[in-house]
Amino acid sequence: MKKAIRILGLFLLTFFVVTAVSCSDDDDPANNDFFAGTYKGSVSYSGDGNNISTNDGSVFVTKIASGTKYNFAFSNSIPDLNGIEFNQQGDNTLVMVGSTATSYIRIDNNELKIYYNRDGKTWTANATR
Repeated sequence: MKKAIRILGLFLLTFFVVTAVSCSDDDDPANNDFFAGTYKGSVSYSGDGNNISTNDGSVFVTKIASGTKYNFAFSNSIPDLNGIEFNQQGDNTLVMVGSTATSYIRIDNNELKIYYNRDGKTWTANATR
């Protein structure tokens, strides 16, 4: 019986260690070859005669095959942003290529911030996972 408890204990310890190690990088958009995650919070869009704003929205973020470009699928009928290119900044943060004070996207494993202008249209998001 003691041998069975030891084996079970060793199995559980191994399971928890493997789970903890494998999950740490899965949540990080900067260090994964593939990333998909949903950020929830406030989102808005203005353009094409539409003004959409909610504090209970979401953005589904996916890393596409190029490895440096991401797609952003918004809730609430807000048009998607696709093929946005990023550079890694620090260990776990991605910043949009060409960011300025008036147009940026910043993403890490916990937070997404967007203020993006293109062709007279504006997307915003302040969301967390």
